[in-house]
Amino acid sequence: MSTSAFIVPIDPKTPSSNIPNVDIAKTWATAPRGEKVDVGTTRIFYDTPATKITAITSLGENFSAKKGETKRELVRKSVGSAVKALKALDGLKEVTVDGSADPHAAAVAAHLALYNFSLKTTPPSPFNPNLKEPIPPRLEFKAVESSKEWDRGVTYAYSQNLARTLMELPANMMTPTAFCERAKAEFTGIENVEIFVRDEAWAANKGMNTFLSVTHGTDEPAKFLEIHYKGAPQKDAQPIAFVGKGITFDSGGISLKPGEGMKLMRGDMGGAATVVSATLAIAKLKFPINLVTVTPLTENLPGPSATKPGDIIYAMNGKSVEVDNTDAEGRLVLSDAIYYASTTYKPHTLIDVATLTGAIVIALGEVYTGVYSTSDELWERLHAAGEQEFDRFWRMPLSEDYGPQIYSSNADLCNTGGRPAGSCTAALFLKAFAHGIEAEDGSNTETAMKWAHLDIAGTMEATRPTPYQEKAMTGRPVRALIEYVRSLAN
Repeated sequence: MSTSAFIVPIDPKTPSSNIPNVDIAKTWATAPRGEKVDVGTTRIFYDTPATKITAITSLGENFSAKKGETKRELVRKSVGSAVKALKALDGLKEVTVDGSADPHAAAVAAHLALYNFSLKTTPPSPFNPNLKEPIPPRLEFKAVESSKEWDRGVTYAYSQNLARTLMELPANMMTPTAFCERAKAEFTGIENVEIFVRDEAWAANKGMNTFLSVTHGTDEPAKFLEIHYKGAPQKDAQPIAFVGKGITFDSGGISLKPGEGMKLMRGDMGGAATVVSATLAIAKLKFPINLVTVTPLTENLPGPSATKPGDIIYAMNGKSVEVDNTDAEGRLVLSDAIYYASTTYKPHTLIDVATLTGAIVIALGEVYTGVYSTSDELWERLHAAGEQEFDRFWRMPLSEDYGPQIYSSNADLCNTGGRPAGSCTAALFLKAFAHGIEAEDGSNTETAMKWAHLDIAGTMEATRPTPYQEKAMTGRPVRALIEYVRSLAN
Protein backbone atom coordinates (compact mmCIF):
# COMPACT_ATOMS: atom_id res chain seq x y z
CA MET A 1 0.00 0.00 0.00
CA SER A 2 1.12 3.54 -0.70
CA THR A 3 2.64 5.58 2.14
CA SER A 4 1.06 8.81 0.91
CA ALA A 5 -2.47 10.04 0.34
CA PHE A 6 -4.55 12.99 -0.77
CA ILE A 7 -7.56 14.47 1.02
CA VAL A 8 -9.94 16.20 -1.36
CA PRO A 9 -13.01 17.97 0.09
CA ILE A 10 -15.67 18.43 -2.59
CA ASP A 11 -19.09 19.84 -3.17
CA PRO A 12 -20.90 16.65 -4.29
CA LYS A 13 -22.86 18.56 -6.95
CA THR A 14 -19.77 20.06 -8.59
CA PRO A 15 -16.76 17.95 -7.57
CA SER A 16 -13.39 19.51 -8.42
CA SER A 17 -9.92 19.85 -6.93
CA ASN A 18 -6.62 21.71 -7.14
CA ILE A 19 -4.68 18.43 -7.18
CA PRO A 20 -2.91 18.12 -10.54
CA ASN A 21 -3.52 15.15 -12.84
CA VAL A 22 -6.54 13.92 -10.94
CA ASP A 23 -10.03 13.94 -12.45
CA ILE A 24 -11.96 14.19 -9.19
CA ALA A 25 -15.36 14.36 -10.87
CA LYS A 26 -14.67 11.15 -12.77
CA THR A 27 -13.25 9.41 -9.71
CA TRP A 28 -16.17 10.45 -7.52
CA ALA A 29 -18.61 9.24 -10.17
CA THR A 30 -17.24 5.67 -9.94
CA ALA A 31 -18.63 5.31 -6.39
CA PRO A 32 -21.95 3.50 -5.84
CA ARG A 33 -25.04 5.54 -6.55
CA GLY A 34 -27.69 6.21 -3.94
CA GLU A 35 -25.19 6.63 -1.10
CA LYS A 36 -25.89 9.58 1.18
CA VAL A 37 -23.35 12.35 0.82
CA ASP A 38 -23.82 14.30 4.04
CA VAL A 39 -20.89 16.40 5.21
CA GLY A 40 -17.98 14.14 6.08
CA THR A 41 -19.05 11.24 3.85
CA THR A 42 -15.65 9.93 2.74
CA ARG A 43 -14.81 7.58 -0.12
CA ILE A 44 -11.28 6.18 -0.34
CA PHE A 45 -9.87 5.36 -3.77
CA TYR A 46 -6.63 3.45 -4.33
CA ASP A 47 -3.97 3.75 -7.05
CA THR A 48 -4.96 7.31 -8.06
CA PRO A 49 -2.74 8.97 -9.13
CA ALA A 50 0.76 7.49 -9.20
CA THR A 51 -0.33 4.74 -6.78
CA LYS A 52 -1.39 7.28 -4.13
CA ILE A 53 -4.53 6.90 -2.04
CA THR A 54 -7.18 9.56 -2.52
CA ALA A 55 -9.80 10.26 0.15
CA ILE A 56 -12.62 12.29 -1.37
CA THR A 57 -14.81 13.78 1.33
CA SER A 58 -18.11 15.58 1.05
CA LEU A 59 -18.57 19.20 2.10
CA GLY A 60 -22.30 18.55 2.23
CA GLU A 61 -25.22 19.38 0.00
CA ASN A 62 -25.42 22.96 -1.29
CA PHE A 63 -22.00 23.84 0.11
CA SER A 64 -21.52 26.66 -2.36
CA ALA A 65 -24.65 28.40 -1.03
CA LYS A 66 -23.39 28.42 2.55
CA LYS A 67 -21.86 31.52 4.15
CA GLY A 68 -18.92 32.46 6.39
CA GLU A 69 -18.74 30.57 9.68
CA THR A 70 -21.08 27.80 8.47
CA LYS A 71 -18.89 27.14 5.46
CA ARG A 72 -15.70 27.02 7.55
CA GLU A 73 -17.19 24.47 9.94
CA LEU A 74 -18.25 22.26 7.04
CA VAL A 75 -14.62 22.28 5.85
CA ARG A 76 -13.46 21.24 9.33
CA LYS A 77 -15.99 18.42 9.49
CA SER A 78 -15.14 17.23 6.00
CA VAL A 79 -11.37 17.20 6.45
CA GLY A 80 -11.61 15.79 9.98
CA SER A 81 -13.76 12.90 8.78
CA ALA A 82 -11.26 12.09 6.05
CA VAL A 83 -8.35 12.11 8.50
CA LYS A 84 -10.20 9.72 10.80
CA ALA A 85 -10.77 7.38 7.84
CA LEU A 86 -7.15 7.53 6.71
CA LYS A 87 -5.45 7.14 10.07
CA ALA A 88 -6.89 3.64 10.31
CA LEU A 89 -4.79 2.56 7.31
CA ASP A 90 -1.48 0.84 8.06
CA GLY A 91 1.69 2.20 6.51
CA LEU A 92 0.39 5.65 5.65
CA LYS A 93 2.92 8.39 6.44
CA GLU A 94 2.12 11.57 4.50
CA VAL A 95 -1.18 13.23 3.66
CA THR A 96 -1.57 16.14 1.25
CA VAL A 97 -4.71 18.19 1.84
CA ASP A 98 -6.54 20.25 -0.74
CA GLY A 99 -7.41 23.19 1.51
CA SER A 100 -8.65 25.48 -1.23
CA ALA A 101 -12.13 25.76 0.33
CA ASP A 102 -10.54 27.26 3.50
CA PRO A 103 -6.86 26.56 4.17
CA HIS A 104 -6.97 27.66 7.82
CA ALA A 105 -9.98 25.50 8.69
CA ALA A 106 -8.54 22.52 6.80
CA ALA A 107 -5.21 22.71 8.67
CA VAL A 108 -6.95 23.01 12.03
CA ALA A 109 -9.20 20.02 11.39
CA ALA A 110 -6.45 17.76 10.07
CA HIS A 111 -4.22 18.26 13.10
CA LEU A 112 -7.01 18.12 15.68
CA ALA A 113 -8.50 14.94 14.16
CA LEU A 114 -5.15 13.13 14.30
CA TYR A 115 -4.69 13.82 18.02
CA ASN A 116 -5.29 10.81 20.28
CA PHE A 117 -3.91 10.98 23.82
CA SER A 118 -2.72 7.75 25.41
CA LEU A 119 0.07 6.61 27.71
CA LYS A 120 -0.09 2.98 26.58
CA THR A 121 3.34 1.55 25.91
CA THR A 122 2.43 -0.39 22.74
CA PRO A 123 2.87 1.34 20.41
CA PRO A 124 5.14 3.80 22.22
CA SER A 125 3.28 6.94 23.22
CA PRO A 126 4.48 10.35 22.03
CA PHE A 127 2.96 11.78 25.23
CA ASN A 128 5.25 9.83 27.57
CA PRO A 129 7.03 12.56 29.60
CA ASN A 130 10.09 10.31 30.01
CA LEU A 131 10.91 10.14 26.30
CA LYS A 132 14.53 10.86 25.42
CA GLU A 133 13.67 11.63 21.79
CA PRO A 134 10.31 12.80 20.43
CA ILE A 135 8.22 10.31 18.47
CA PRO A 136 7.12 11.69 15.09
CA PRO A 137 3.39 12.10 14.52
CA ARG A 138 1.40 9.21 13.07
CA LEU A 139 0.80 11.26 9.89
CA GLU A 140 2.50 14.31 8.40
CA PHE A 141 0.21 16.85 6.73
CA LYS A 142 0.99 19.36 4.02
CA ALA A 143 -1.16 21.56 1.81
CA VAL A 144 -1.51 21.19 -1.95
CA GLU A 145 -0.81 24.91 -2.12
CA SER A 146 1.21 26.51 0.68
CA SER A 147 -0.30 29.62 2.24
CA LYS A 148 -0.11 31.80 5.33
CA GLU A 149 -3.64 30.71 6.19
CA TRP A 150 -2.66 27.02 6.25
CA ASP A 151 0.41 27.77 8.36
CA ARG A 152 -1.65 29.83 10.78
CA GLY A 153 -4.14 26.97 11.10
CA VAL A 154 -1.31 24.57 11.95
CA THR A 155 -0.20 26.92 14.74
CA TYR A 156 -3.73 27.27 16.12
CA ALA A 157 -4.13 23.48 16.17
CA TYR A 158 -0.72 22.87 17.77
CA SER A 159 -1.64 25.15 20.65
CA GLN A 160 -5.04 23.57 21.15
CA ASN A 161 -3.45 20.12 21.15
CA LEU A 162 -0.87 21.32 23.67
CA ALA A 163 -3.66 22.45 25.98
CA ARG A 164 -5.33 19.06 25.56
CA THR A 165 -2.10 17.31 26.52
CA LEU A 166 -1.53 19.48 29.59
CA MET A 167 -5.08 18.70 30.73
CA GLU A 168 -4.88 14.97 29.95
CA LEU A 169 -1.60 14.25 31.71
CA PRO A 170 -2.30 12.82 35.18
CA ALA A 171 -1.64 14.91 38.27
CA ASN A 172 1.47 12.95 39.25
CA MET A 173 3.01 13.96 35.91
CA MET A 174 1.57 17.49 35.64
CA THR A 175 2.37 19.09 38.99
CA PRO A 176 2.69 22.88 39.32
CA THR A 177 6.45 22.50 38.90
CA ALA A 178 6.10 20.21 35.87
CA PHE A 179 3.58 22.60 34.29
CA CYS A 180 6.06 25.47 34.55
CA GLU A 181 8.90 23.38 33.14
CA ARG A 182 6.76 22.33 30.17
CA ALA A 183 5.75 25.94 29.55
CA LYS A 184 9.39 27.06 29.56
CA ALA A 185 10.30 24.27 27.14
CA GLU A 186 7.49 25.19 24.72
CA PHE A 187 8.57 28.86 24.63
CA THR A 188 12.26 28.12 24.08
CA GLY A 189 13.63 30.23 21.24
CA ILE A 190 10.50 32.34 20.75
CA GLU A 191 11.23 36.05 20.46
CA ASN A 192 9.98 38.81 22.76
CA VAL A 193 9.02 36.43 25.57
CA GLU A 194 10.04 36.46 29.23
CA ILE A 195 8.96 33.79 31.71
CA PHE A 196 8.93 34.15 35.49
CA VAL A 197 8.21 31.27 37.86
CA ARG A 198 7.30 32.61 41.31
CA ASP A 199 7.23 30.55 44.50
CA GLU A 200 5.07 30.55 47.63
CA ALA A 201 7.39 32.94 49.46
CA TRP A 202 6.96 35.47 46.67
CA ALA A 203 3.17 35.06 46.80
CA ALA A 204 3.18 35.51 50.58
CA ASN A 205 5.23 38.69 50.23
CA LYS A 206 2.60 39.99 47.80
CA GLY A 207 -0.21 39.20 50.24
CA MET A 208 -1.81 36.53 48.03
CA ASN A 209 -3.53 34.91 50.97
CA THR A 210 -6.58 33.56 49.14
CA PHE A 211 -4.30 31.81 46.61
CA LEU A 212 -2.09 30.43 49.34
CA SER A 213 -5.07 29.23 51.41
CA VAL A 214 -5.68 26.58 48.77
CA THR A 215 -2.09 25.32 48.96
CA HIS A 216 -2.17 24.34 52.65
CA GLY A 217 -3.41 20.78 52.19
CA THR A 218 -0.71 19.59 49.79
CA ASP A 219 3.03 19.00 50.02
CA GLU A 220 3.42 19.81 46.32
CA PRO A 221 4.99 23.29 46.00
CA ALA A 222 2.67 25.90 44.50
CA LYS A 223 3.86 28.13 41.67
CA PHE A 224 2.75 31.41 40.15
CA LEU A 225 3.69 31.45 36.47
CA GLU A 226 4.00 34.66 34.46
CA ILE A 227 4.59 34.88 30.71
CA HIS A 228 5.26 38.30 29.21
CA TYR A 229 5.06 38.71 25.44
CA LYS A 230 6.01 42.11 24.02
CA GLY A 231 5.13 42.10 20.35
CA ALA A 232 3.85 45.67 20.05
CA PRO A 233 6.06 48.26 18.35
CA GLN A 234 6.00 50.17 21.67
CA LYS A 235 7.25 47.75 24.32
CA ASP A 236 5.61 49.82 27.04
CA ALA A 237 2.20 49.84 25.32
CA GLN A 238 -0.72 48.87 27.53
CA PRO A 239 -1.06 45.06 27.43
CA ILE A 240 -3.85 42.53 27.35
CA ALA A 241 -3.86 40.19 30.35
CA PHE A 242 -4.85 36.52 30.47
CA VAL A 243 -5.39 34.83 33.84
CA GLY A 244 -5.85 31.04 34.03
CA LYS A 245 -6.94 28.85 36.93
CA GLY A 246 -4.24 26.26 37.55
CA ILE A 247 -5.49 23.61 39.98
CA THR A 248 -3.40 20.66 38.84
CA PHE A 249 -5.61 18.31 40.85
CA ASP A 250 -8.80 19.17 42.68
CA SER A 251 -10.04 16.73 45.30
CA GLY A 252 -12.27 19.42 46.80
CA GLY A 253 -10.06 19.75 49.87
CA ILE A 254 -11.83 19.28 53.22
CA SER A 255 -15.14 19.60 51.30
CA LEU A 256 -14.18 16.36 49.55
CA LYS A 257 -15.67 15.56 46.15
CA PRO A 258 -17.39 12.19 45.50
CA GLY A 259 -14.89 9.59 44.34
CA GLU A 260 -16.72 8.70 41.13
CA GLY A 261 -15.24 10.58 38.21
CA MET A 262 -12.72 12.46 40.36
CA LYS A 263 -9.90 11.58 37.96
CA LEU A 264 -11.37 14.19 35.59
CA MET A 265 -10.07 16.78 38.06
CA ARG A 266 -6.59 16.31 36.63
CA GLY A 267 -7.92 18.79 34.07
CA ASP A 268 -8.91 21.45 36.60
CA MET A 269 -5.93 23.45 35.39
CA GLY A 270 -7.67 23.82 32.03
CA GLY A 271 -7.79 27.60 32.41
CA ALA A 272 -4.02 27.74 32.84
CA ALA A 273 -3.49 25.25 30.02
CA THR A 274 -5.59 27.24 27.56
CA VAL A 275 -4.21 30.70 28.30
CA VAL A 276 -0.60 29.48 28.20
CA SER A 277 -1.21 27.59 24.95
CA ALA A 278 -2.99 30.55 23.36
CA THR A 279 -0.10 32.79 24.42
CA LEU A 280 2.31 30.40 22.71
CA ALA A 281 0.48 30.75 19.38
CA ILE A 282 0.19 34.53 19.75
CA ALA A 283 3.95 34.76 20.29
CA LYS A 284 4.75 32.34 17.44
CA LEU A 285 2.54 34.32 15.06
CA LYS A 286 4.17 37.56 16.23
CA PHE A 287 0.94 39.47 16.69
CA PRO A 288 1.80 43.16 17.31
CA ILE A 289 0.40 43.36 20.83
CA ASN A 290 1.71 43.13 24.38
CA LEU A 291 0.33 40.32 26.51
CA VAL A 292 0.79 39.31 30.14
CA THR A 293 -0.36 35.81 31.11
CA VAL A 294 -0.49 34.70 34.75
CA THR A 295 -1.47 31.34 36.21
CA PRO A 296 -1.65 30.45 39.92
CA LEU A 297 -0.79 26.74 40.15
CA THR A 298 -1.46 24.38 43.05
CA GLU A 299 -3.21 21.19 44.09
CA ASN A 300 -6.34 21.30 46.27
CA LEU A 301 -6.12 18.45 48.77
CA PRO A 302 -7.27 17.71 52.30
CA GLY A 303 -4.53 17.57 54.93
CA PRO A 304 -3.64 18.50 58.50
CA SER A 305 -3.06 22.15 57.57
CA ALA A 306 -5.79 22.45 54.93
CA THR A 307 -8.14 25.42 54.94
CA LYS A 308 -11.43 24.58 56.66
CA PRO A 309 -15.00 25.64 55.91
CA GLY A 310 -15.70 28.80 57.90
CA ASP A 311 -12.14 30.11 57.74
CA ILE A 312 -11.86 33.80 56.86
CA ILE A 313 -8.93 35.09 54.82
CA TYR A 314 -7.82 38.57 53.80
CA ALA A 315 -7.16 38.71 50.07
CA MET A 316 -4.44 40.70 48.34
CA ASN A 317 -6.86 43.59 47.78
CA GLY A 318 -7.70 43.72 51.50
CA LYS A 319 -11.18 42.22 51.27
CA SER A 320 -12.13 39.52 53.76
CA VAL A 321 -13.32 36.24 52.27
CA GLU A 322 -15.19 33.48 54.09
CA VAL A 323 -14.52 29.98 52.83
CA ASP A 324 -17.89 28.28 52.94
CA ASN A 325 -16.79 25.38 50.77
CA THR A 326 -13.18 24.43 50.08
CA ASP A 327 -14.27 22.90 46.76
CA ALA A 328 -14.95 26.44 45.52
CA GLU A 329 -11.20 26.98 45.44
CA GLY A 330 -10.89 28.22 41.87
CA ARG A 331 -12.25 31.65 42.70
CA LEU A 332 -9.83 31.85 45.64
CA VAL A 333 -6.72 31.36 43.51
CA LEU A 334 -8.11 33.54 40.72
CA SER A 335 -9.07 36.45 42.97
CA ASP A 336 -5.48 37.29 43.93
CA ALA A 337 -4.23 36.58 40.41
CA ILE A 338 -6.81 38.89 38.81
CA TYR A 339 -6.09 41.66 41.31
CA TYR A 340 -2.32 41.25 40.86
CA ALA A 341 -2.52 41.35 37.04
CA SER A 342 -4.96 44.28 36.94
CA THR A 343 -3.03 46.46 39.40
CA THR A 344 0.56 45.55 38.48
CA TYR A 345 0.29 45.67 34.68
CA LYS A 346 -2.81 47.88 34.23
CA PRO A 347 -4.04 46.06 31.11
CA HIS A 348 -6.69 47.56 28.85
CA THR A 349 -8.38 44.14 28.79
CA LEU A 350 -8.25 41.23 31.22
CA ILE A 351 -9.73 37.82 30.42
CA ASP A 352 -9.72 35.06 33.01
CA VAL A 353 -10.38 31.45 32.05
CA ALA A 354 -11.36 28.74 34.51
CA THR A 355 -13.00 25.36 34.90
CA LEU A 356 -14.97 27.08 37.63
CA THR A 357 -18.47 25.74 38.28
CA GLY A 358 -20.64 22.69 37.81
CA ALA A 359 -23.50 25.16 37.42
CA ILE A 360 -22.28 26.23 33.97
CA VAL A 361 -22.30 22.58 32.89
CA ILE A 362 -25.97 22.36 33.82
CA ALA A 363 -26.72 25.66 32.07
CA LEU A 364 -24.80 25.23 28.80
CA GLY A 365 -23.53 21.66 28.65
CA GLU A 366 -20.39 21.13 26.59
CA VAL A 367 -21.45 23.19 23.56
CA TYR A 368 -20.90 26.80 24.68
CA THR A 369 -18.42 28.42 27.06
CA GLY A 370 -20.14 30.79 29.47
CA VAL A 371 -18.94 34.40 29.34
CA TYR A 372 -19.49 37.11 31.94
CA SER A 373 -18.30 40.56 30.98
CA THR A 374 -18.48 44.18 32.05
CA SER A 375 -17.85 45.29 28.46
CA ASP A 376 -20.24 44.97 25.52
CA GLU A 377 -17.35 45.65 23.14
CA LEU A 378 -15.24 42.87 24.62
CA TRP A 379 -18.18 40.46 24.53
CA GLU A 380 -18.85 41.26 20.87
CA ARG A 381 -15.22 40.64 19.91
CA LEU A 382 -15.10 37.37 21.85
CA HIS A 383 -18.37 36.25 20.32
CA ALA A 384 -17.12 37.02 16.81
CA ALA A 385 -13.86 35.13 17.44
CA GLY A 386 -15.76 32.14 18.82
CA GLU A 387 -18.04 32.02 15.78
CA GLN A 388 -15.06 32.31 13.43
CA GLU A 389 -13.39 29.27 15.02
CA PHE A 390 -16.61 27.41 15.97
CA ASP A 391 -15.35 27.61 19.56
CA ARG A 392 -18.52 29.26 20.71
CA PHE A 393 -19.43 31.51 23.63
CA TRP A 394 -22.73 32.37 25.33
CA ARG A 395 -23.10 35.54 27.37
CA MET A 396 -24.40 35.04 30.91
CA PRO A 397 -25.88 37.61 33.34
CA LEU A 398 -23.44 39.52 35.55
CA SER A 399 -25.81 41.30 37.92
CA GLU A 400 -25.46 42.76 41.40
CA ASP A 401 -28.93 41.38 42.07
CA TYR A 402 -27.15 38.09 42.80
CA GLY A 403 -25.01 39.92 45.38
CA PRO A 404 -26.94 39.03 48.57
CA GLN A 405 -26.04 35.37 47.96
CA ILE A 406 -22.32 36.08 48.49
CA TYR A 407 -22.37 39.28 50.57
CA SER A 408 -24.44 37.95 53.51
CA SER A 409 -21.74 36.26 55.58
CA ASN A 410 -19.24 37.17 58.30
CA ALA A 411 -16.86 38.58 55.68
CA ASP A 412 -16.99 40.96 52.74
CA LEU A 413 -17.44 38.00 50.42
CA CYS A 414 -18.37 34.34 50.74
CA ASN A 415 -16.82 31.89 48.28
CA THR A 416 -20.16 30.22 47.54
CA GLY A 417 -23.67 31.56 47.18
CA GLY A 418 -25.69 28.36 47.25
CA ARG A 419 -27.00 26.30 44.35
CA PRO A 420 -29.14 28.94 42.59
CA ALA A 421 -27.24 30.68 39.78
CA GLY A 422 -23.97 29.18 40.98
CA SER A 423 -21.96 30.23 37.96
CA CYS A 424 -23.36 33.78 38.15
CA THR A 425 -22.40 34.21 41.81
CA ALA A 426 -18.91 32.83 41.09
CA ALA A 427 -18.43 35.43 38.36
CA LEU A 428 -19.73 38.18 40.64
CA PHE A 429 -17.20 37.10 43.27
CA LEU A 430 -14.36 37.48 40.76
CA LYS A 431 -15.61 40.87 39.63
CA ALA A 432 -14.71 42.25 43.09
CA PHE A 433 -11.03 41.67 42.29
CA ALA A 434 -10.94 43.06 38.72
CA HIS A 435 -9.44 46.43 39.60
CA GLY A 436 -10.23 49.32 37.27
CA ILE A 437 -13.33 47.94 35.55
CA GLU A 438 -16.12 50.22 34.42
CA ALA A 439 -17.96 52.00 37.23
CA GLU A 440 -21.66 51.30 37.67
CA ASP A 441 -22.49 54.87 36.61
CA GLY A 442 -20.24 54.63 33.54
CA SER A 443 -18.13 57.58 34.69
CA ASN A 444 -14.82 55.98 33.68
CA THR A 445 -15.85 54.26 30.45
CA GLU A 446 -12.94 55.62 28.41
CA THR A 447 -10.23 54.52 30.83
CA ALA A 448 -11.86 51.43 32.34
CA MET A 449 -10.32 47.99 32.02
CA LYS A 450 -12.47 45.62 29.98
CA TRP A 451 -12.97 42.36 31.83
CA ALA A 452 -14.42 38.99 30.93
CA HIS A 453 -14.64 35.75 32.87
CA LEU A 454 -14.83 32.53 30.83
CA ASP A 455 -16.26 29.51 32.66
CA ILE A 456 -15.05 26.47 30.71
CA ALA A 457 -16.17 23.74 33.14
CA GLY A 458 -18.62 22.46 30.52
CA THR A 459 -16.43 22.76 27.45
CA MET A 460 -13.26 21.34 29.03
CA GLU A 461 -14.22 17.80 27.99
CA ALA A 462 -15.99 16.29 25.00
CA THR A 463 -18.11 13.33 26.09
CA ARG A 464 -19.05 12.53 22.49
CA PRO A 465 -16.84 12.64 19.40
CA THR A 466 -17.10 15.19 16.61
CA PRO A 467 -15.78 14.77 13.06
CA TYR A 468 -12.48 16.40 14.04
CA GLN A 469 -12.17 15.63 17.74
CA GLU A 470 -12.42 12.45 19.78
CA LYS A 471 -13.93 12.07 23.24
CA ALA A 472 -11.39 13.63 25.62
CA MET A 473 -10.17 16.95 26.93
CA THR A 474 -10.86 19.62 24.33
CA GLY A 475 -8.33 22.42 24.83
CA ARG A 476 -11.12 24.94 24.37
CA PRO A 477 -11.20 27.94 24.02
CA VAL A 478 -7.60 28.19 22.77
CA ARG A 479 -8.47 28.92 19.14
CA ALA A 480 -11.07 31.53 20.06
CA LEU A 481 -8.61 33.33 22.35
CA ILE A 482 -5.97 33.41 19.62
CA GLU A 483 -8.51 34.64 17.10
CA TYR A 484 -9.72 37.32 19.51
CA VAL A 485 -6.18 38.68 19.85
CA ARG A 486 -5.66 38.47 16.09
CA SER A 487 -8.77 40.60 15.60
CA LEU A 488 -7.32 43.22 17.96
CA ALA A 489 -3.98 43.14 16.19
CA ASN A 490 -5.70 43.70 12.86
